Amino acid sequence: MESTSETAVPESGAPESGEGFIPTDERPIHFTEAAVSAVREAIKAEGEEGDALRVSVMGGGCSGYQYNLDFEKETRMGDVSIPFGDVTIIIDSVSAGLLKGTVVDFVSGLNGTGFKFENPNANRTCGCGSSFG
Repeated sequence: MESTSETAVPESGAPESGEGFIPTDERPIHFTEAAVSAVREAIKAEGEEGDALRVSVMGGGCSGYQYNLDFEKETRMGDVSIPFGDVTIIIDSVSAGLLKGTVVDFVSGLNGTGFKFENPNANRTCGCGSSFG
């Protein structure tokens, strides 16, 4: 019997966790099922149907770089477009390099609710989790 190491993918198009995620140039980051669901709900709540979520890295924050999330209708030259079921994530090529291997989850707890970035390229992070260096 042949075994595979593929992760089961639910209807959302995203495995439940980042376990087994191997980053590539075509798919540098991974969104968990909870994160995809949160993006889908935000698109619906904001009336942005048909938009994708652009994930980028900008200079700033208390650790040097900060994550930025925006809705966007079209890709730009050099963008990486990643489908997660009915949700599309767009990343510019510079940000893709800084984010390669990152797993994005959506968490809710005593410390707040929001997207959590687990970035293996971050040498240091701030206490709020929204910037890295």
